[in-house]
Amino acid sequence: MGISTHILDTSRGRPAEGVTVTLHARQDTGWKELARGVTNADGRVKPLLESIPSAGVYRISFEVAPYYARLGTESFYPSVSVDFRVNAPSEHYHVPLLLNPFGFSTYRGS
Repeated sequence: MGISTHILDTSRGRPAEGVTVTLHARQDTGWKELARGVTNADGRVKPLLESIPSAGVYRISFEVAPYYARLGTESFYPSVSVDFRVNAPSEHYHVPLLLNPFGFSTYRGS
């Protein structure tokens, strides 16, 4: 089922297009990159990973500074990283980011 994400820029009420997103899996030796993509016009990178190799801890990183620089908007966070646990690799994990220049939130979507 895989891992997917999208970004909504809540300050503009629009998807955040052109944000580089990276997915990592935690291993004993550190973090291993599994996938990388750029959000489309709908703010989505879907699927970021089509099938999840194993249960464990994963990290999605969003490089938001270049996005806000293109908009000419000051922002506090140069990047946002979200760590989450996968208990059932056969399930779908959707991890959206609600973003504004000075804050963010996330949740497990469907």
